[in-house]
Amino acid sequence: MSTTPALVIKQAKAAMVKYSIERREVGTTDVKVAIAYSGICHSDVHQGREEWGSALFPMVPGHEIVGHVIEVGAGVTKFKLGQTVGVGVFVNSCRECDACKANLESYCEKGPVGSYNATDYNGEVQYGGYAKEIVTDEHFVVSIADGVNLAETAPLLCAGITVYSPLKHWGAAPGKKIAILGMGGLGHIAVKFAVALGAEVTVLGHSLNKKDDAMSFGAIDYRSTADKQTFVDLKNKFDFILNTTSANIPIDDLLGLIKLDGSLVFVGLPSESQEFNVFGVTGARRSISGSQVGGQVEVQEMLDFAAEHKIGATIELLDATEAATIDAAWNRVVSADVRYRFVIDAQTI
Repeated sequence: MSTTPALVIKQAKAAMVKYSIERREVGTTDVKVAIAYSGICHSDVHQGREEWGSALFPMVPGHEIVGHVIEVGAGVTKFKLGQTVGVGVFVNSCRECDACKANLESYCEKGPVGSYNATDYNGEVQYGGYAKEIVTDEHFVVSIADGVNLAETAPLLCAGITVYSPLKHWGAAPGKKIAILGMGGLGHIAVKFAVALGAEVTVLGHSLNKKDDAMSFGAIDYRSTADKQTFVDLKNKFDFILNTTSANIPIDDLLGLIKLDGSLVFVGLPSESQEFNVFGVTGARRSISGSQVGGQVEVQEMLDFAAEHKIGATIELLDATEAATIDAAWNRVVSADVRYRFVIDAQTI
């Protein structure tokens, strides 16, 4: 075992403290990464504050990790010392079920192993990216192209793939009209990706205060869901709507904006159950669907696409010299007071 500095939460809702954690020794197929940047995801807050059920403590959050390879196992074939790499939401899966064989490890039937707040199949508790180093099996490491902004790339390891995967699955492409519901940490990246994929993009927000940003990212329209006229003007307009929010939404009204055979796709995670009128889906053969992060092949595809099109998250970079800075950032995440993702400079931990 080796030790590395980290930001640790010792119990639910506790303040973060700086502490040394143990990482396993580098195994035959393992890669050790010196972490450069670690993105903050709202799910970090949910899990650190035990809002999604019982969690494992002590906890080191973080699953949007970029850095450089500093050690490789004897059997590693994909990576070499000094290479720039990323580690995302999952660090293991069974690799034997139908989903894994189809390169959809995030839907592993045995249950994928999260980068933190998770126990691997061998009983090893996983600690995430709010640290200076991490050791991960090479299968769950991805390469990052030269020349990209690494801090802006970090959030792509979760937020980026969370929106890229459904955009590809539901066919964002030239000739398609899609709407992005919400333009926060997920939504702003969704707009950038959807535009780069060639779709005609409209943003739907509760207010119009992010309209200028949306248009600068390439959207052709921005409408308020608080304005009833929106649902008149945009009736039957979209091939699909990607809901990136975690708020309760007017599902019946939104279904009316979707064309025949279109879909309302959830990637945001509302805390409460959602209800809808079945006539809204049967009347135009619409679907209500969901998606989560993609498998490793798609994560790599997404990163390569982002590098080619110069797409990164719009971020605020955080110095973690004081652990309290990250606690304060978490509070701002809850208040939606960030433009648009926080990223920790891991070398200040």
